[in-house]
Amino acid sequence: MAGHGLRLHGIRHESFEKEGEIGVWAAQHGRSLCGHTDLWNGETLPELDAFDWLIVMGGPMNIYEEEKFPWLKTEKRFLRTAIDAGKRVLGVCLGAQLLADVLGGKVTKNAHREIGWFPVSAGPQAAQSRIFANMAADL
Repeated sequence: MAGHGLRLHGIRHESFEKEGEIGVWAAQHGRSLCGHTDLWNGETLPELDAFDWLIVMGGPMNIYEEEKFPWLKTEKRFLRTAIDAGKRVLGVCLGAQLLADVLGGKVTKNAHREIGWFPVSAGPQAAQSRIFANMAADL
């Protein structure tokens, strides 16, 4: 999966939560944002062979509101399947919370509201990760 030509697919939970600068980054690095799924609009998730890297965007809902947003259950199953298939998956905001839940983490309300983009750097443990070990080379 390393190198150029990776196909990115976005999952959107609201009309205003788009890939934005991630799509710009992808184009600048020889990747393609090959499509997106608007779950909020009833669209169907892609087949696993349609993408290499899944970008799971944010949204105003809570990850546990499955009765109000029934597609959350389907999405969680899909994320688990994508992870088990070895796909790269990046979660942003709600997307990160969904990934934490799918991977067995506990998601709770933070004492402080966090909105926006912040700098992130890899710690020494990143070299031990299948996902992050070569990330610097990909950037």
